[in-house]
Amino acid sequence: MKAIQITETGGPEVLVLRDVEAPVPGEDEVLVDVLVAGVNYIDTYYREGVYHAGLPFIPGLEGTGRVVHDPLGEIAEGTVVAWSEAFGSYAEQVCVARDRLVAVPEGVEPEVAASMLLQGITAHYLTHGVYDLNEGDSCLITAGAGGVGLLVTQMAAAKGARVFSVVSSDEKAELAREAGATEVFHYSENLAEVVRRRNGGVGVDVVYDGVGRDTFSESLEAVRPRGTVALFGAASGPVEPFDPQLLNTHGSIFLTRPSIGAWTAREGEFRMRAQAVTQAIVDGTLQFRISGSYELADAAQAHRDLQARKTTGSIVLHVQD
Repeated sequence: MKAIQITETGGPEVLVLRDVEAPVPGEDEVLVDVLVAGVNYIDTYYREGVYHAGLPFIPGLEGTGRVVHDPLGEIAEGTVVAWSEAFGSYAEQVCVARDRLVAVPEGVEPEVAASMLLQGITAHYLTHGVYDLNEGDSCLITAGAGGVGLLVTQMAAAKGARVFSVVSSDEKAELAREAGATEVFHYSENLAEVVRRRNGGVGVDVVYDGVGRDTFSESLEAVRPRGTVALFGAASGPVEPFDPQLLNTHGSIFLTRPSIGAWTAREGEFRMRAQAVTQAIVDGTLQFRISGSYELADAAQAHRDLQARKTTGSIVLHVQD
């Protein structure tokens, strides 16, 4: 089968289309023909070697496709499914753990199905777990026009929270407003001061920071005493080590580095969050923006565009028709 295989970590150029052996599912897995694969920032961490994977490997964690074979015979051949946390999804076939599969409702476009779970569940656990927003709460979202950022904005606004979004261009600012942001700011050295001023002179209840190194210090400044900073990504690079006393200096604030694995680890938690996201898409209360569709062979360009901040919302790879 065709797949993007990485034989050495590095830049986007290491994403090479190759012929590889098709995977064989174990008893707790299902073999799927991949139609569309989702592209996420976490894929770049594996590609660069920030997150470890044994070489060679096929990147990609989510997508949508049709079931080829279920060893237990529980899922019919041809069933259209979506998944997350299935390493090796940049390929024509992938084995997916059966407890990480969901049926794709009729009417949901393949591009949306391919990118709805990893980003959607991330947005859900941030707003319905890490800091469970309530009406009247305030939050700051960095990378506000990114895939997760736009979803967090929609979920936070639906809960009645004040949403302050940070973006890098006027075009992205308009997308953030359309998603429900109360106010939108551009990145600046005095970002925290501006946010506090617009929030009645106090810090926000929670900062959802997916940028990392470039925004971390402003995130600590922007949150209220005993507030929460959720550092869920590192698009600009990892945060440098620091003295935990700094959290006390900013008012005994809470800092967490959450992951989708930890926030879907409890029994039934993955299905609960996946169903909430899927139902919101069906209801029309959650909109996914697909800003880029690439062929599988063009995975390197997809990564370049993602890391250059040329994309908004989600991007995907078309693998098969």
